[in-house]
Amino acid sequence: MMIGKLKELTMNRDGSQNITITVHSDFRETYDELANGDIRIDIKKYHPLRSLDASARAWVIIDEIAEKTGERKYDVYRKAIQDIGGVYDIFCGEEAAIRTLCRNWRDRGEGWMAEITPSKLPGCSNAKLWYGSSVYDSKQMSDLIDSLIQEANNLGIPTMSPKEEERLLAQWGKKYDKKKAKQQKTDGQEHSST
Repeated sequence: MMIGKLKELTMNRDGSQNITITVHSDFRETYDELANGDIRIDIKKYHPLRSLDASARAWVIIDEIAEKTGERKYDVYRKAIQDIGGVYDIFCGEEAAIRTLCRNWRDRGEGWMAEITPSKLPGCSNAKLWYGSSVYDSKQMSDLIDSLIQEANNLGIPTMSPKEEERLLAQWGKKYDKKKAKQQKTDGQEHSST
């Protein structure tokens, strides 16, 4: 994932558009690799990455749910990931390639799930690939924790009050802002020395 800012949008006479994006990371090597072909573009509003405290909080709730229900904790975790939405991509490709993609995807960790479904294209399959929480931004992690809290409440498991949860989320944001400022300062020093 790369963080940047949209700088300019211009229209060409043929109706196509040019988008200018400013990034803080060194993009030269990637640019050289991608410059002459079609690329896939996915521009989304930036949300800061979640903190490790958020992950620890999620796993406490997961453990409590697993203990109460008798489910394996990783099954509780995977179900919560599937319940929140917005943390998966769907790909279509040749059946053998999709099987390989899914096998490799699942090897990334417990939350990295893959489901193969038939495609309307002959000889092809679809893969629905869920991302594990290790790459969630703060909003996605908040959605995951909210889903887990709702499940815990449905089971009669006590959790934080909304006010306590709000305070904890604010702390995660402050920690991220400090880390981001420190990283930008470091990046700025590296660029000024080159």
